[in-house]
Amino acid sequence: MEHTNKKAILLLLAGLNFTHILDFMIMMPLGNYLMPHFNISPRQFSYLVGAYTLSAAVSGFLAAFFVDRYDRKKVLLLGYAGFLIGTLFCGLAPSYMTLLLARIVAGLFGGLIGAQVLSIISDIFSYEERGKAMGSVMSSFAVASTLGIPFALYLANAISWHAPFLFIAIAGAGMYPFLLKHIPAMEGHLTHRDGQGPFHALQLVARDGRQALALLFSMLMFMGHFIIIPFINPFMEFNMGYSKLQTPMIYLVGGFSSFFAANILGRTSDKYGKLKLFMICMTLSFVFIYLITHLPELPFPMVLSFFAGWFILSTGRGVAAQAMISNIVPPQQRGSFMSFNSSVQSLGTSLASFVTGVIVTADVSGKLNGFSSLGYISILILFLCMMLGRYLFGSMDGRPLI
Repeated sequence: MEHTNKKAILLLLAGLNFTHILDFMIMMPLGNYLMPHFNISPRQFSYLVGAYTLSAAVSGFLAAFFVDRYDRKKVLLLGYAGFLIGTLFCGLAPSYMTLLLARIVAGLFGGLIGAQVLSIISDIFSYEERGKAMGSVMSSFAVASTLGIPFALYLANAISWHAPFLFIAIAGAGMYPFLLKHIPAMEGHLTHRDGQGPFHALQLVARDGRQALALLFSMLMFMGHFIIIPFINPFMEFNMGYSKLQTPMIYLVGGFSSFFAANILGRTSDKYGKLKLFMICMTLSFVFIYLITHLPELPFPMVLSFFAGWFILSTGRGVAAQAMISNIVPPQQRGSFMSFNSSVQSLGTSLASFVTGVIVTADVSGKLNGFSSLGYISILILFLCMMLGRYLFGSMDGRPLI
């Protein structure tokens, strides 16, 4: 495949990822809009966050039994179409229950997307250049944070909470024809299949301890990361006293930091070793998790610097981890395995949301209690993930660890 075609595919996949990630992420900072609007508790809000990821986990798991039998492009476009319809329904939802159902629909189709994006990248790019490619597409997370979330929160302030979801649905619909035209058919993995049954992929995971541990590793990383995210925005406003005009700056600064980190650290992981970068980023992130969840009264620019550091380190460990996980299986099994991977990531995120709903409570003044406890839980889960990663991927790069 020509180099220019590879760059165009990365750009389109990054654009698709932008809308997909923004839809998932925008629900979290909308907590201080949705809780008073629907008069719901922190636990009920956590259900809105967890509904998407839980349904995505279910669909990702089920998809693993058939995705390697089809062109990856067709599966990707089917999932994206259903996801956009579900997101449109979110924007039109008149009540808490209809919004909850719409999030489930969006998650069912959204669960197909992430695995196909990673599988396509892994099929096109060799392991030696995969860190850079993963970083390019995962920089869409940074763009979603830098531009998407502040703009979506601006729409929520200026119009209503419905507007961000309608914006995502319209933007995705505008991109769909370009994906249809320019993403090539991805059928190379089909030539290596030998009539295996639908449960063959699950049997391979059950037989191969490395695959099972890689899925556990992935789930722990996402659970540890997302356990503090749903209540960051409400905590900043209700507990720390920062206004709705200030809190979008967290995502703006963090997003800019992640954008540069994804590209620079992706190249760094290819050059110096993916596990080495992962271990460094994971260890340093513990400091910032503690600072964010135990914030004293500080000038807002200093608070922003904490979030910038956390976003950079989270992006670095994510880029390195996805590149390592994608190399666990051969191409003919990659679609099904990455669907399992997407499923356990969604499961980890969903578990994180439900744990936050149990631990975090609101007092009569609206202040949140229990947010600091989430920091300790996050650090513990990520430490276990780091130890598992060192054991699992220690020989993959062929370089000694520091």
